[in-house]
Amino acid sequence: MNRRQKSVIAALLYMRRMKRRRKHRYWVHPVRLGREQHGEYHRLVLELRLDSDLFQQYFRLSRELFDELLARVGPSISKLDTRFRWAIGPAQRLAICLRYLATGDSFRTIAFSYRVGHCTVCRVVKEVADAIWQVLVAEFMPAPSREDWLSVAEGFRERWNFPNCVGSIDGKHVIIQAPDNSGSLYYNYKGTHSIVLLAVVDSNYLFRVVDVGGYGRASDGGTLYNSAFGEGLRDGTLDLPEDATIRGAEQRGRMPFVFVGDEAFPLRRNLMRPFPGPHVHGEKRVFNYRLSRARLVVECAFGILSSQWRMYRRVIGASPATAEVCVRATCVLHNYLRVMTLRRKETSAGYRQPGEGGADDCLQGVSRMAANNATREALRVRAQFASYFNQEGAVPWQVQP
Repeated sequence: MNRRQKSVIAALLYMRRMKRRRKHRYWVHPVRLGREQHGEYHRLVLELRLDSDLFQQYFRLSRELFDELLARVGPSISKLDTRFRWAIGPAQRLAICLRYLATGDSFRTIAFSYRVGHCTVCRVVKEVADAIWQVLVAEFMPAPSREDWLSVAEGFRERWNFPNCVGSIDGKHVIIQAPDNSGSLYYNYKGTHSIVLLAVVDSNYLFRVVDVGGYGRASDGGTLYNSAFGEGLRDGTLDLPEDATIRGAEQRGRMPFVFVGDEAFPLRRNLMRPFPGPHVHGEKRVFNYRLSRARLVVECAFGILSSQWRMYRRVIGASPATAEVCVRATCVLHNYLRVMTLRRKETSAGYRQPGEGGADDCLQGVSRMAANNATREALRVRAQFASYFNQEGAVPWQVQP
């Protein structure tokens, strides 16, 4: 077959493919032309503004917070009108995104309700969720400084009786639809496909550090190892405070500031995990109880997150990239709602106001290091905490050794 014959065959295949292409019957479907008269935003949402309780149930945040959020992200999500179509306004775009985060409904269901295209909903959710993260992260989830870590440690000492604790760490599997040609990358031990949300939470259930997008097949320890936060923890670049004595136990000397996690995480000098085994006694049992009490903060934060944003209770049908953006948006919205509530109650004095840079500034530039087993120093630190919880730091309600 010569070159000319190949060109003729290619041209015929192209013409056949063009004939098979579906011809659009409408420039804009007649159903969507009635968006401003019958669409859910222009009818139901405007009526819900007259009832604050129903508005809260619909969007999972109050009318006042919705308007304030719109004022913050509106300039980032506005589109220009063209000669061909009128752009969807920023308020309606925010409503579509929040409705998806609040319910987890399919994009097609929301498209029918708001009388917009299915692809339009996909694009709006991703763009608005990313804008929410970019606009709010600097104020409501800033990169923790040394002063922030000290404030977090004071909160854990007062509320959860665990001194020198700078955060509770854990991972959460966010169920997604299996991506095409992904093999077993996203397949987790629960028999579903997921991405992993790794989070550090303070004593007020606020997310201080989040890492989203880990493969579901990885364990919590593996996700930590591959994250920027895990690299910073190994390298000592998280700007943690210097070792300090525990109030009332100065004779024990200086103790490091630590994160607390469950058995899935490795034991490190700045990362405490329980003593292993189903049957532990004596000081080890008391230590496991006190660590578990402080560690449950992150479990409660995940519970609040999934209760507020019901997309976590469904299988996310979007791509992993869109799912990651939505997860980040819900985390910073979680902080936004709690901080605004704490400010109104005048109990947010321990929360740091916006700083310079984004949430990942202090985690950039860290180098990879090889994993190692628990060092003698880490074992010594855990033993010191166990001894403290059984002597100077004992509380009346703890389990008996």
